[in-house]
Amino acid sequence: MGLLSFFKSAGEKLFGKKEAEAVAAAPTPEKVADLSRTAGQAIATYIGAQGLKVDGLDVQFDAPSATVTVSGVAADQETKEKVVLCCGNVDGVAAVNDLLTVATPPAPESQWHTVVSGDNLSKIAKKFYGDANKYPVIFEANKPMLKHPDKIYPGQLLRIPPL
Repeated sequence: MGLLSFFKSAGEKLFGKKEAEAVAAAPTPEKVADLSRTAGQAIATYIGAQGLKVDGLDVQFDAPSATVTVSGVAADQETKEKVVLCCGNVDGVAAVNDLLTVATPPAPESQWHTVVSGDNLSKIAKKFYGDANKYPVIFEANKPMLKHPDKIYPGQLLRIPPL
């Protein structure tokens, strides 16, 4: 997949703004390294909490560029894409450098949709599938990050799997 862009100010709040503000106020190499390490660990923990298994998972966060680099071997294309979403849909992350590989033969890649104000899953399903009633496909493709089909927010990136 390569490098995917995300809205930096949208997503799960996994690491505090106080730490980022302290680094911005006095950006010593030690503070930047500590913030990067803490954020990388928080994102890796979040991936695990979502039940996504990746052999040799390595999550690195570069605080100055707000970029996550993720590597390891995912069982399948769906897991790979969900891990990338977990990394990117985090407040404070602007981009994800996807170095993940897939253990099984690759399946067709999903399309991506950035949620805008006024979107809902039915509207998105109509746009991509031509049928608003296919919204459960999008909801299921983005679980466990999505807890409810009505709980999406502007700036969030969603997987749109092939039918």
